[in-house]
Order: sequence, then structure tokens, then C-alpha cells
Amino acid sequence: MPNVVIFDLDGTLIDSRKDLTTAINLTRNYYKLPPLELATVCGFVGNGVRKLMERSLAKTGINIDDALPHMKKFYEEHFIDETVLYPGVVDGLRKLNASGLKLAVITNKPSQAAKLLLNKLEVDKYFDEIMGDGCGYPLKPAPDALLYFVDKWQAAPKKSWMVGDHYTDLEAGNLAGLACCWASYGFGDTRDLKYNLKVESFSEFVDAAIG
Repeated sequence: MPNVVIFDLDGTLIDSRKDLTTAINLTRNYYKLPPLELATVCGFVGNGVRKLMERSLAKTGINIDDALPHMKKFYEEHFIDETVLYPGVVDGLRKLNASGLKLAVITNKPSQAAKLLLNKLEVDKYFDEIMGDGCGYPLKPAPDALLYFVDKWQAAPKKSWMVGDHYTDLEAGNLAGLACCWASYGFGDTRDLKYNLKVESFSEFVDAAIG
């Protein structure tokens, strides 16, 4: 039985691809730029909203600081139009929570947006803490936020998990000394980083963690 399980958000707990793409393309439309394909935007996700904007507006000459407020506004208006939990997440979180595990979310999405999303999807109650951009720790792949939880709950790193779909999650987990689970059903990229477990569904991780 693990001590602590830390989850990524986008691509791990939620499929937010369509709403992120909508916000990006509304921003591009504001600047009279053509829309990007869903797959293209997905490839830009993973290092926080600023990096997402930098990649989405690369070589356009548009000032990122000017564009960011527009993107954030569009995302706030559409953040849960089509965003859904991945199959098995509700039941899986219930089982993990009932087992007595400490559960946390560490995301590079702004903290307020992450908390609101999980509240709207009615799963925030399963987490002991939800942490995102703006909480005082550097974004993943920096391990600082993971180490904070391990220390706070006096957990054994090697008996704790970082679960995510992206290389930022795996690198953060490796640097913190946690066991790493790659959520291959998400839309991230491992960049050939090592992981201890690969799962093709959320339920598969739950079965591996608690049986």
C-alpha cells in the first residue's frame, strides 16, 4: 500500500483538450490568426499556461504578456464546456480515498482554475490538497511541490506515487524519488523518461495501488 498518491490534472484526471483548444483558438482569432488543430494544441500542453501561449503564438510577433489575459478570459468562459473526467476516475478516487491514502493534485494549471474544475466535476472532496501555478512552488518538472507533500505527510518517497501523462510529471517524480506511473491514456509525451508503471486506464492504476 502506498503512502501518498500525487496526480497530475490535465491528461491524467481530466480530458480538457477541447476546451484548451477553444481558448487558444479564440485568442488566435482575436489577433486574426487561423485556428490550430486539436492535436497541435495538445502537443503544446504541459509546462503551464504561459508556455502554452508561447508555443501557440510562436513566430507571430504577438506579445505574450498582452495575449495571456485574453486567453485566460476565454478559458474561464469555456473551461468546462467539454472537459470531462476520464473513465474510472470517480470510482477510482473513491476507492483510493476510502483506503486511507493521502491524495493530492499537483498541476501546472493555475491553482484557482484547477480547484474550480475539480469542484465542478464533484471530485475535489477526495483530495487532501490541490496545488497549481501560483501556490509558491516552481512548476513541474521541478520536484519542490512533490517534496512538500512527502515531508508534510511524513511519507516514504519510494512508497509514494506520482501519476501523470507528461514528461514533466515523470521528471518531477524521478527527481523527488517517488515511484512514477505513466498514464498512457492521456495526451502527454514521456520524452523517454523512466517510469515504474504504465497504465492504459485510471482503473488500472487503482488496481495496482490497492488491489
